[in-house]
Order: sequence, then C-alpha cells, then structure tokens
Amino acid sequence: MFYHTKRLQYFTPPTNPDAVYAKKVQELIGGVFGEMTVMMQYLFQGWNCRGPAKYRDMLLDIGTEEIGHVEMLATMIAHLLDKAPIKYQEDGAKDPVVGAVMGGINPRDVITAAMNPQHAIVSGGGATPSDSVGFPWNGRFIVASGNLLADFRSNLHAESQGLVQAVRLFEMTDDPGVKDTLSFMIARDTMHQNQWLAAIEDLQREGFEGTVVPKVAHEYGKNEFAYQFWNNSEGTQSAEGRWAKGPSIDGKGEFQYVENPEPLGTEPHPPQPDPRLHGTPKDPALQQQGNGASAPPLVERTTVIGE
Repeated sequence: MFYHTKRLQYFTPPTNPDAVYAKKVQELIGGVFGEMTVMMQYLFQGWNCRGPAKYRDMLLDIGTEEIGHVEMLATMIAHLLDKAPIKYQEDGAKDPVVGAVMGGINPRDVITAAMNPQHAIVSGGGATPSDSVGFPWNGRFIVASGNLLADFRSNLHAESQGLVQAVRLFEMTDDPGVKDTLSFMIARDTMHQNQWLAAIEDLQREGFEGTVVPKVAHEYGKNEFAYQFWNNSEGTQSAEGRWAKGPSIDGKGEFQYVENPEPLGTEPHPPQPDPRLHGTPKDPALQQQGNGASAPPLVERTTVIGE
C-alpha cells in the first residue's frame, strides 16, 4: 500500500516564471537518468528482491522517496510555466525565427531555446512524463535483474549521472527558489550515491557476491584472457593505468598489458542463406529461380491436436 502525504518533501517556489528553464527541468523528470527512471528502478528491484529483508526494505524506502522527487519537480515546472505561455505567445507574434534568419542566426538554435509547446498544448501548463526534448519516458531505461550487486552498481551509475545533470541545471539558473529546491535534491543524490556504495560493500562483506558479478563467471570463463588489457587503438598511454599491471582487483589474477593483440579466430565464412529467404549467396546458381515451380514453405504447418 502506498500512502500519499499532501506536503512536499521539500520545495521553494521559483521567484519568476521561466518556460525555457521548465523545458530543461523535464530532463530531471523523464530523462534516461531522471527521477522517473530511478523511482521505477528501485521499486521494481524492491518488489523483485528475494534477498535479506533489509535490502528489500531499503529499496522500497528509496523508491518511494523518488516518487516524491517527481512530485517536487512537477510542482516546480507548474510554477515556472505560470503565466509563461501567454508571454511566449506574444513574443511569437514577433516571429523570432524570421528575425534569426535575417540576423544570421541558425533558426534551429532559436527553436531549441524556445519553450516546449507541449507544455501549453498537451499538459496545460504542467509537467509531462518526458525528457527535455519531448521524448517520452520509457520503461526500458530501468534495470532490475534480480542480482543485487549488479543492480546496485547500476543504481550508483544512475545516481551519478543524475547528479551531474542536477548540478548543471543548478548552474544554469539564477532563480533563488529553483536553486534552493535543487540544492535539496543535490544533497539527497549525494546521500544516494553514498548509500549504494555502502550497500555494495555490505553485500560483498556478507559473501553474496565477489568483485565480478556473478561469482560463477570465474568458473565458466577462459581465465587466461580474463586479466589481459588489449591495446586496440593507436598509442600505448593506456599501459600507464592500474588496469594494465599488478594484481587484479578481484585478487584472482595479474593484469597483463597486451600491446599488439592478435586475432584468435579464423576469417568468418557465414553459412549460405536458405534460398527461400531470397538473400544473396556467394554463387548466383544458389539463388532460387522464379521458374514457376512452387517452393517448399519456409515455415511448415504445425498440426494441432484435435484437427
């Protein structure tokens, strides 16, 4: 059961409307690393968690917190759009695109810098479940594999990228209300990065996983190649890194720098296409000819019991 409290987690309203900035804030809601992504990612990881109860509880705690972050940002966008559509409609009458062309400016830059028309047309001055260029939020953005260490590393990645974007947006505005609200969210994302690092440490300390996920990979892999760094581009500066020499991070091997890696396989010779697929084979004689004869069906009919 979810229970909604009407008070926001934290919020300071913007001082002035700013429809262009509202468009940018959409990235923090519906972008790949936006709050909708981490909200759904943590909730599904929690709902699917089969591990110790503390991990499930923690995931549902933070997932529910992220619902509140979406609400905060949606409220901010509503304030930023307050009275702004009318202003931008009046400015539109001056035809800024034509002015840009006559002034030698790329019209695309003017259009990109304008407000999101969907804020006026579709949502009536409210936020949408989309990113800053109007691309709808997609469930494929989320990661919930059932392996907690793999998932927690994805969570750390998501929070790191999301915080980079929040800091950039913080630096793109002088509005004290917006900066105050974003400052709270930046602090929470700081906690969340520390949280995932702590959770990763906790999982490994309890013996659930090693450095490499999953544990069984070391049993299945050709381990003579497991710790080689291959220099696959010009230059050898990569040899100076920690990954090129010394004991491996998982403690199971020694890093080796391979300066001139050689291919280990043969030249590929793909099998020839089935003539019924009408692909292009090596030899024209192998291609099905239209001689009027009926070719055997590509997919044979399946007999259903009872026919």
